[in-house]
Amino acid sequence: MKRPKLRKASKRMSCSKRYKIQKKVREHNRKIKKEAKKKGVSKYVKKDPGVPSSAPFKEEVLREAEQRRLQIEEEKQKKREAGKEARAQKRKKEKEAASKEAEPGTKKARQNEAKKRKEKQSATDKSSEKHLCSELNKVIDASDVVIEVLDARDPLGCRCPQLEEAVLQRDGNKKLLLLLNKIDLIPKENLERWIKYLEHELPVVVFKASTHIKDRTVQDKKNRKMAFSNAPDFSRAATCFGRACLSELLSSYALKTKGEASLKVGVVGFPNVGKSSVINSMKEMLACMAGVKRGITKFMQEVHISKSVKLLDSPGVVTLASNPAASMALRSLQVEEGQESVLEAVRALLKQCDKIQIMLQYNVPDFRNSLEFLSLLAKKRGYLQKGGVPNTEEAAAAFLADCTGAKLKYHCKAPGKHSLPPYMSNTVAAEMHSGWDLNQLKKGNEQTIKEVKFPNQASSISFTSSGLTAGLLSFSETFEEKPSAATETEERNEPEQLPEDINENEEPTKPLKSSLKKKTGSGQTTQKSVHINIGPSADDTYDFNTDFK
Repeated sequence: MKRPKLRKASKRMSCSKRYKIQKKVREHNRKIKKEAKKKGVSKYVKKDPGVPSSAPFKEEVLREAEQRRLQIEEEKQKKREAGKEARAQKRKKEKEAASKEAEPGTKKARQNEAKKRKEKQSATDKSSEKHLCSELNKVIDASDVVIEVLDARDPLGCRCPQLEEAVLQRDGNKKLLLLLNKIDLIPKENLERWIKYLEHELPVVVFKASTHIKDRTVQDKKNRKMAFSNAPDFSRAATCFGRACLSELLSSYALKTKGEASLKVGVVGFPNVGKSSVINSMKEMLACMAGVKRGITKFMQEVHISKSVKLLDSPGVVTLASNPAASMALRSLQVEEGQESVLEAVRALLKQCDKIQIMLQYNVPDFRNSLEFLSLLAKKRGYLQKGGVPNTEEAAAAFLADCTGAKLKYHCKAPGKHSLPPYMSNTVAAEMHSGWDLNQLKKGNEQTIKEVKFPNQASSISFTSSGLTAGLLSFSETFEEKPSAATETEERNEPEQLPEDINENEEPTKPLKSSLKKKTGSGQTTQKSVHINIGPSADDTYDFNTDFK
């Protein structure tokens, strides 16, 4: 064994050992040669001696040998190329067979398949108006009671007459309720006036939904309750008011009408009025997706609240384009779909608000227009671009989120006189009130109003409501009529109208050329160009018929 920290062992050996090794190698080689000689296999390949220089026709023999070698190489190359072509043809045939199997056989079949594919895409398009209308109609048809959620800051603007009329005209004696959400953003006196105004038509429930629910499962909900059992969260956003009143009202109505069967309650309304937040607050967990962005809900969703009550979430009502600009800015999805800019929406909203109260609410100086207000707001909140330029689009998006979300405090005045809409009569209003425990509803609303902390009249912005908002419930595809060939030719043949600022008496100074055709004796026509110089002269016009008859 090699000892450590010493030089490597030497490879030297004794002479007797080296001689023995050499002897064994010689014997081994001799044995291999002997066996190869018996088999007739030589180890060394005989070298081609070539054509001797003394042989006759040496050059011709060498030339033939070279041609033979080149011919063999060409044959090998042709075989390789033929193999490549055969493999390429095989792959091409396989692709064609696969495409033929996938494609229909005839042109009509291909067209029908393309139409079906387009119909499926339009049907599966979540953001299409047709899809949203169909989902909303599903909710109305499946529900026994329909709750129309209204933003308490503008209850009249959140009401859709087409939606209410559709619910009242459906079969099954469906009940319609009005739910005033976001009541903590308006003064108390204003809320009481709206309750008195709306109670003439339908029962009204006041509600304040919780916006800080993050529990996705029942276990998360239990863990949260256990964690906050000693220190409950009394923040304004996390607390829900009106849940007990609404759940008792629906449970008592379910026992009267359905008995053991569960009562299906559809929650409908315009985008971002708080439909999904109301359902999450009733369930006390995040059952439906909710957020500041409008149009999150795309499908009908059923949520079990208790054994006797089920809530149905629905997408927002599609807003008609004929509504005023302020209503479109608050309740349509034009900004999200890119049909309208955020700056135009903010400009329309600022026209409906009191300027002084906007200045006090956002702590900005006096401004002349909406663009100046957005620049001041962007500097105030730090929405700056490269070089310190205020980002007005980001400021406009923030202001619009405050208006549609549960942050900005503004209110609309309730009308003094009440008049029933044309689709509702006194008998229909009395029928909508029947079946509910109105005393219990009144006590529940009073209790909710006592618990909520309302803002002062001075700290709330006065907003001018634009009235009822028209919605779309049944979508019908309308195609633009293309002009016919006759009308197109008429339009082409119509003479172009001159601008009004051109004087008819003025004569052009450019020379004009008219080509004349003269018939020759052989029947051929020859063109002769005549130069006509029309310059400023005493005559009013030039008569071409005088020279060319």
